[in-house]
Amino acid sequence: MGKTVAETIRNLSKKLLDSNKGIVIGQCLSAVGWVQNTVPAQKKGIVELPMTDIAGAGFAVGASLANMRPIFILRFQSFLWLNASPLINHAAKSKEMFGYGAPVFIRAIASEGPSSGPIHTNCYHSPFAHMPGLPICAPMSPKEYIEIWKDYLKKDLPMLVSEHRRSYKEKKEFRDKKFINSKLSLFLISASRFEADKILSLMKSKGIYIDIFHILWLKPFKIKKSYLKSLLKTKIGLVVDSTYEICGVSEHIAFKLMHNVKNTKVHNLGMKDRSPGCSPKLLNGTPDAAQIVRKINSLLK
Repeated sequence: MGKTVAETIRNLSKKLLDSNKGIVIGQCLSAVGWVQNTVPAQKKGIVELPMTDIAGAGFAVGASLANMRPIFILRFQSFLWLNASPLINHAAKSKEMFGYGAPVFIRAIASEGPSSGPIHTNCYHSPFAHMPGLPICAPMSPKEYIEIWKDYLKKDLPMLVSEHRRSYKEKKEFRDKKFINSKLSLFLISASRFEADKILSLMKSKGIYIDIFHILWLKPFKIKKSYLKSLLKTKIGLVVDSTYEICGVSEHIAFKLMHNVKNTKVHNLGMKDRSPGCSPKLLNGTPDAAQIVRKINSLLK
């Protein structure tokens, strides 16, 4: 049996801790199920912070400057706002400005649903993609997590890992899907990727085929030949993300794709431009398959 994303993260973390080359830093690591079973249940290498929402990043960056590889865990991505300065104003700039790296592995965990409310509902990777020196990825499968982990260990740079709670129990790997007679090119990011099979099934039931691509690396975002080939065929694309629709990564990627293929329009879809609430009527999260299909149908008209 394959390992889940949570088991993969836990095993990679344990290997680093047991090698004495790294530590795990965060709040409430052991109190609430070891961060959904993604942190090894041990004392060695685990640094439990007091209940402060702003000091953790400073400790993590400091550890990285002392030749360690800290895994800094933010239980909600909203805490990125409170921890931003040490991460983007020192760790991200350290290599370029001072010649030494600050390899902090930032595990920022996205959450959504009624219990998350107006503060904790969201992926906040978009604002941090604006800053130089900070690679950003959104792994949603075990092999993807291993890929970004290997990349992190090869370099002495910080890395922002945009995780999503929805991924932790997943074992499956994602595959791009392309068809000869596709009508639209769909690019999925973060938790929207778990809607891929439903989207494909709903569109096929109407006799419409679409190409689906799964995006792991948000920054740097590299345009693959398969993306361009698909867009040359369909002439219309849609980028879907779990974060806000305007002024974000999905809009940026749509812009880059559109300007690399002539006579092609690439749109984007994400959270609406309003704060989420706790009641069902006020929820505002990752677009589900039905929402994405409605958007596709409106574009194809």
